[in-house]
Amino acid sequence: MLRRVWKPVAATTLFVAAPSYLYYHYHFKQRTSQTVQVPVRIRGEDGQPTMATRVFPLLSQSTVDERLREHAKEEIIHRSGRNWRINTASVAANDPIEDAHAHVIVTRDPDDPLAPGDWLFFAIMDGHAGPHTSRLLSKTLVNAVMLELSSLIHDTKASRWFSTSKVQNPDTISLAIQNAFTKLDHELINAPLRVLAENMDKEVGASQRIPDLSGHPLALPLMLPAVSGSCALMAVIDTAQRNLYIACSGDSRAVAGVWEENENGGGSWRVEVLSEDQTGRNPNEHKRMQSEHPPEEAEKVIIRGRVLGGLEPTRAFGDARYKWSREVQDVLSSLNTAFLVGNNKPLRPAPASLKTPPYVTATPVVTHRDLTFGDFADENSSAPSTQLKPSPPCFVVLATDGLWDKLSSEEVVALVGGALQGLSGTIPKIELSSLVPTAPGSTSTVEGKDKHTLKDMDKKQDGSWSFDDDNLSVHLIRNAFGGGDRHAVKTLMSIPYPHARRYRDDTTVTVVVWDDNYEGPGRNASANRRPEEKGRTDSGTEDKIPNNDSGVKAKL
Repeated sequence: MLRRVWKPVAATTLFVAAPSYLYYHYHFKQRTSQTVQVPVRIRGEDGQPTMATRVFPLLSQSTVDERLREHAKEEIIHRSGRNWRINTASVAANDPIEDAHAHVIVTRDPDDPLAPGDWLFFAIMDGHAGPHTSRLLSKTLVNAVMLELSSLIHDTKASRWFSTSKVQNPDTISLAIQNAFTKLDHELINAPLRVLAENMDKEVGASQRIPDLSGHPLALPLMLPAVSGSCALMAVIDTAQRNLYIACSGDSRAVAGVWEENENGGGSWRVEVLSEDQTGRNPNEHKRMQSEHPPEEAEKVIIRGRVLGGLEPTRAFGDARYKWSREVQDVLSSLNTAFLVGNNKPLRPAPASLKTPPYVTATPVVTHRDLTFGDFADENSSAPSTQLKPSPPCFVVLATDGLWDKLSSEEVVALVGGALQGLSGTIPKIELSSLVPTAPGSTSTVEGKDKHTLKDMDKKQDGSWSFDDDNLSVHLIRNAFGGGDRHAVKTLMSIPYPHARRYRDDTTVTVVVWDDNYEGPGRNASANRRPEEKGRTDSGTEDKIPNNDSGVKAKL
């Protein structure tokens, strides 16, 4: 098990997301209050915006715990000679939540030249301007990637003379994943326009009159995912080739932690950042955006870190306002007909400075890493496990920017590493680095946001971390919301929609841990208990937080 790989550590926040005035008000003046006072912007009697105070009841600790764990899931499976511990949790700030997630396990066909082995897919989606795009992606994105990989594999089966080398090439796999994202977004963006074209006869086209298609069964199902948007982050693990691929479109982030033991029996967690925050504040994205448009637009493609001054992520699905031509948008928005009339869903006009779309792409940046798996014999082999050389403990964290707004990559790795090492209770922030040492990996975090938080104060190591949650994703979300400072966590969780969105974002986290030291399904009775047996539940209203973590076992 994990604890045998390193020397066990003897285990006996602050409200970082809000503006400073709110922090001081709560942290020093309202510690004993049973209410939460939130400054909100309202429109006064004269029609001008003004500030007012809204008072909400402070939630009890049990209610806060229930909401943090409400949509948490834990699954422990044994595949390809090792354990996979999969934790996922979501906490909403919007109503309904605009995040979504999915994971699928796929078994290679027996006649695959690289069989046996599995493909593991983990995806999180961070929607904006509504939940429509992210929900659609939770049902289609993994399938789209599977289809592209399946086509690649079956093509190589038909041409045996180069099949193995083609499928083994990480560049080929990366391109297939990239193409799947791009093709899916192309279909998503163009689907409503095709339906519109199919319903315009020659006479209607000549008169420039757009038909009313609001009653069409595909009207809103096609239009809403196109005009809203979503970032997407996917991890693809190929156990046969021991490869990890991370595909990122947007400002969600993936990091990995790898335990590296030193000669003295101690060690540290290496922090490997696997993706970049793709916004206009990322110099790489800013440069790319400028290169894809005429020189006269160089100063306008990114304004204040945002695409054309509006959208923050530079890569995303949907967001048709930044992809459709102005002519198409002018026709649809000026008449407000087609799919939207009668549905009370007015189409926003094109950005004022839109000239040479598309300005946003869903094509992801795909990175590849070799996985550190131990040398295991075939699962049917009679070789005793003591002869198998285990690999170091490793994990990957995928999270929407609701987590990264409050925690750094290094903090996330240390918090997961500490939980795996057995830390429990409340740990002063200043002690975590000595209990759970970390070391930088080959890449560093590229911050994509101008964060108005109390990060500078956080670096003073005031406050404490909490190690009270079995589910690693809940563990990270709690620490992002205040950690060991229970009042801070309760305060943040007590602010209801729509005011909560000013202080925290929808937050979805998936943590995947792999462990070579398999001792059978009964190795950890507590870990293998169902969520409801541990006081957890994965139930919830489907239209609020869709749980698309199907864990489907298919063949590719």
